[in-house]
Amino acid sequence: MKYPKIPLAQTVVQLCKAKQIQHIILSPGSRNAPLTIGFTHDDYFKCYSIVDERCAAFFALGIAQQIKAPVAVVCTSGSALLNYYPAVSEAFYSHIPLVVLSADRPKYLVGIGDGQTINQKDVFKNHIQYSANLKLDLDEKKSNTQDDLPIMKNIENRLESFLGLQQNIQDYNELEINKAINIAVENEGPVHINIPFEEPLYERVDALTVTPKVIQPNVENVVETDYQSYANIWNLSKRKLVLVGVLSPNSIEQKYINQLAEDDSVLMMTETTSNLHHPKIISSIDKLIAALNTDEFELLKPEIVLTFGGLIVSKKIKRFLRDYSPKHHWHVAKNGANNTFFVLNKVFKQSENSFLSSFLPLTTPSKSDYQPFWLNQFKIREDKHKTYLNTISFSDLKAFDSILSAIPNQYQLQVSNSSTIRYLQLFDVNPTLDVFCNRGTSGIDGSTSTAIGAAVGHTKPTLFITGDLSFFYDSNALWNNYTPKNFRIIVINNQGGGIFRILPGHKNTANFDYYFETKHHLTAEHLCKMYSFKYAKVTTEEDLKTQLQDFFKDNDTPKLLEVFTPSKLNDEVLLQYFPFVK
Repeated sequence: MKYPKIPLAQTVVQLCKAKQIQHIILSPGSRNAPLTIGFTHDDYFKCYSIVDERCAAFFALGIAQQIKAPVAVVCTSGSALLNYYPAVSEAFYSHIPLVVLSADRPKYLVGIGDGQTINQKDVFKNHIQYSANLKLDLDEKKSNTQDDLPIMKNIENRLESFLGLQQNIQDYNELEINKAINIAVENEGPVHINIPFEEPLYERVDALTVTPKVIQPNVENVVETDYQSYANIWNLSKRKLVLVGVLSPNSIEQKYINQLAEDDSVLMMTETTSNLHHPKIISSIDKLIAALNTDEFELLKPEIVLTFGGLIVSKKIKRFLRDYSPKHHWHVAKNGANNTFFVLNKVFKQSENSFLSSFLPLTTPSKSDYQPFWLNQFKIREDKHKTYLNTISFSDLKAFDSILSAIPNQYQLQVSNSSTIRYLQLFDVNPTLDVFCNRGTSGIDGSTSTAIGAAVGHTKPTLFITGDLSFFYDSNALWNNYTPKNFRIIVINNQGGGIFRILPGHKNTANFDYYFETKHHLTAEHLCKMYSFKYAKVTTEEDLKTQLQDFFKDNDTPKLLEVFTPSKLNDEVLLQYFPFVK
């Protein structure tokens, strides 16, 4: 086996291996050559080469999202590192363990006008769990031949060599690498390890010259000791709202959901991204509350809100709970909570199952009309939802109805942000589907790359539903050699940012079309030809249903279906939907 000659590169690679970081996404460069050599010459690692660093980082995020373990991205020095930032921020807010390994120039070459050099130290400091800034290995030969080095570098090397600090530097680097990766595991978030390399960068050796110490992460589940006092409050309350945001599939055992559902004083509201299902769950929040009046909101106002999971999509539920504040808001999560409704007064820092297994035995069901009343209201809206779909013309809403009805069981469903995830929230999704969306920062950048990474990281076939702007924004995501043949994309093309048409503003003006909706006439057809996707397009409900019959069948290449909808009708259909279903 071949190894990079530089001890620091050996150290990084060996510690990644020891900590079972198997998926390595590499972007081409020279300064990161020692790392590339180390990772690609060891069969333990599954290495991927993706040119666009932004796509590479979201691709890695998609894999990490699925395997629930750290995935590493490796880049050269300079602006390459900055292209990781959107994915790093998403990983930070979505609690996904992403390990950024950035090669850097030595400190003495930073800030002097050297090429492909920026200030990489702590570059992600506001959106990172930990930043490790490693130290340059000492070079004995260079410390003895000083003519080609700046004087400060001269003095520094001579002094450190004289004091015999190379071992200290090695110890420091090992400690920092261990700490960073352990934090990624313990805190479930991104970390950055900045790694300076001196030239030459491509030299190889046949044997390792360092054996780094491995420090294991400390993964423990904190257990609350005062459940009883909270259970007392719970048992005295007649209106309890359980609200669930983003959760990975199987995060909460079904028996706990069943137990909560049998309490008439508990109303459960979930989002599509919660991956929870029960007949007594209100799975489409906006469908229920969008058209409520003041008196109805007072009836819905809970005494306690118990939340699980990540960020909430629905603006309407957030506005409701801010305007009609509960007495108590408790959140359960190992990594803390956001004070989304401005009344957060307890965080149980543990897993959902750990909390529920300890808390629920202390609770007793209460007689209340809270759950029965609102479930009945939701049933009325569900019936009117079906009626409304039968009355409208072909549009985004109609297209989603056809698409969701056609998805086979046991698919992974990846969804882009903006209008796409909001339309999905209005439907009952097949409970056999696993649903994911980048809700950490809710951006449209990187959704396609994430979906492809997730398809690589999971054995289930994957469908990605996206809007046109989100798809074209991240079109470089298709530029890779790893997209599975059973990967499917559906692009809802309404010729612009359709979400702006349902927001307050002056529509149907040249200014609005150009600067807000950003009207266009682009199609995905030529991208599909370039990247070997089988392409089809539809413009009517009948054509859509026909295409969907064959869309999920096996094929030698991935497939993309582009659904064209009328931009000036979509907003009218959606805005009229909420008063209709009430």
